[in-house]
Amino acid sequence: MAYENTDEGGTGGAAGACGPAGGEPETSDSLRTFGAVVQALREHAGLSREEFGERVRFSKHTVASIEQGRRMPDEDFVERAEAALGNTGALRKAAPHLSRQPGLASWFRRWARLEAEAMTLYTYECRMIPGLLQPEPYARTLFMDQLPPLSDDQIEAQWTARAQRQRLLRERPNTTFGFILEEHLFRRGTGGVEVTGVLIDRVLEIAELRNVEIQVMPVERASHAGLAGPMQLLETSEPRWFAYNEGQRGGLFFSDPKEISVLQRRYARMRAQALSLEDSLGLLRQMRGAL
Repeated sequence: MAYENTDEGGTGGAAGACGPAGGEPETSDSLRTFGAVVQALREHAGLSREEFGERVRFSKHTVASIEQGRRMPDEDFVERAEAALGNTGALRKAAPHLSRQPGLASWFRRWARLEAEAMTLYTYECRMIPGLLQPEPYARTLFMDQLPPLSDDQIEAQWTARAQRQRLLRERPNTTFGFILEEHLFRRGTGGVEVTGVLIDRVLEIAELRNVEIQVMPVERASHAGLAGPMQLLETSEPRWFAYNEGQRGGLFFSDPKEISVLQRRYARMRAQALSLEDSLGLLRQMRGAL
């Protein structure tokens, strides 16, 4: 298969670091494990979801969501479930350790898992600065501009997830990170002059890392191999290559070597078309000085 359409209703945003604007929380291993225990205890007690729901005074649909790890159980559910399932103490002890997986869209998680172990990660971006490079003021500007609007809690969760991802740049010094960024991303002035200054300072700081290469694609360029849109390429330790492209409401995960070869060739051409590493940083310093 050439690709997998992994759109599950999340909202895009700088390499998928944004979660859904509403609804149930993004699932996590702890939620899925808790739900499996609830289901096992319920079935051991010989109760259907509807019968169990009547005992705990929650609908069978809510019970199903909790058992499938899609809903965070509240304190009332935990206490009533304990009473209905024999007071084993298992649910009561497990509940404090439950956590959501905030800020990562469900369709982005497979890529995020690979990203955390990658040996090489190449990114071309023409819409906004990639999440791995975003300073907090810039990221919060993007969150604030999302539609439908996000709540304060959702914004905090998304920034927490993004900041966690950014640790990869320093915690994986043997991983090669390459970025090709369109010049207009810096000239757009997202968030205003002050935020743009912080953004350029952040990118210049990251560019000093030995495992990071940042190139700027100039606005005036007669030939451009990336006009079809943004892309990410990733190499695992096996080695094996994967690719990921993100759109407005979902992402495409590529595993077919033929499809990935096309993207690799386009990225290689763009590296030649963009400014050199030295000239890219020089342009960024020039733009910073003009603010």
